[in-house]
Amino acid sequence: MKKTSDLRKDFPLLETKMNDQPLTYLDSAATSQKPKQVIDEITDYYNKYNSNIHRGVYNLAVETTDKYENVRHKVANFINAYRDEEVLFTKGTTQSLNWIAQGYVRYNLHEGDEIVTTYMEHHSNIVPWQAIAQEKNLKVKYVTLTEEGKLDLDDLKQKVTDKTKIVAVTHVSNVLGTINPIKEIAAIVHQSNAILVVDGAQSVPHLPVDMQDLEADFYVFSGHKMLGPTGIGVLWGKYELLEKMHPLEYGGEMIDSVTTEKSTFKEIPWNFEGGTQNIEGVLGLGAAIDYLEEIGMENVARNDKDLQKYALEKLANIKTIEIYGPQDPDQRCGVVSFNLKGIHPHDVATFLDADGIAVRAGHHCAQPLMDWLGVSATLRASFYFYNTYEEIDKLVDSLKKVEEFFQI
Repeated sequence: MKKTSDLRKDFPLLETKMNDQPLTYLDSAATSQKPKQVIDEITDYYNKYNSNIHRGVYNLAVETTDKYENVRHKVANFINAYRDEEVLFTKGTTQSLNWIAQGYVRYNLHEGDEIVTTYMEHHSNIVPWQAIAQEKNLKVKYVTLTEEGKLDLDDLKQKVTDKTKIVAVTHVSNVLGTINPIKEIAAIVHQSNAILVVDGAQSVPHLPVDMQDLEADFYVFSGHKMLGPTGIGVLWGKYELLEKMHPLEYGGEMIDSVTTEKSTFKEIPWNFEGGTQNIEGVLGLGAAIDYLEEIGMENVARNDKDLQKYALEKLANIKTIEIYGPQDPDQRCGVVSFNLKGIHPHDVATFLDADGIAVRAGHHCAQPLMDWLGVSATLRASFYFYNTYEEIDKLVDSLKKVEEFFQI
């Protein structure tokens, strides 16, 4: 892996300032920064081969189609899917989960069936299940957490019954950083013949993921959290489950034939990708995967763990801090959420902003988890391989200044 100082040169925004201070970007869990290689790929599409895909027979259209489908192959290899056709392109994690809820659950679950999720989920892995449950008279149950902020597997075993049809869980919590043991969870879920849906938005950017090893049934993630552009994501599903899933967008591109009486649709995955797709987004995602593979996901994960360990050690020296989630860096990934006792997170974030430090403050689209923690909001510092130990030191120094200002 290149030195962090060399990698940072690929990210234009990291060279800028915020409030006349060098930018310290600690909000990669919300969206990662983009390297020049990804930006250039998107620009090249518009400058050199802008055309639609799958439709034209002229050379430019064929070239663009090949590039688009090659990214599907890259994604399949990146996550070790069983076959390329299991990769569906969506707008992102949220749309992917909604597709599963509306395209799979609607047609395969029945009144009285149960969906199990957890208290640590992002809203996008709660609200779609609530909506479809209300429509079809299903029941949604929630698995609790241990005091340390890990998933309570004993409670999971109790909640998953013969009525359970879907279990939806995050791979890595966007608040606690907790890494959930997906393979172990899959074994519990499959004992009851239920389907495991995994939110990989925070895991795919930071950890090597292997669909054939994890044994999930559906796995979803977003491009913009892994160096890619916004508006592009992936829904991976086992092919036999995709065959039971219905498209949600009907019209051009996804059809096989149309008459005035009926229509037939293309094969998986193209039957799900109606209309003109986010072509430049797909190509940008492909460039992001190239970049990550050049670094090596094992190296990304190792670097992430080192940053996490350093941050936990340094932040622990702040006398009024309360850190949430597992204290063992081996059991967490990507983020550290915390509060300074007696100070609202938004006030702290405003002080940090003045020092050029970008962190997230709020409920992080995880209000049930906030309720479980007994707080209305937290601060969240999230790291990626382009962050440095010096930036963590700067964060700690600024937090100490906040303590002094408020005299706590």
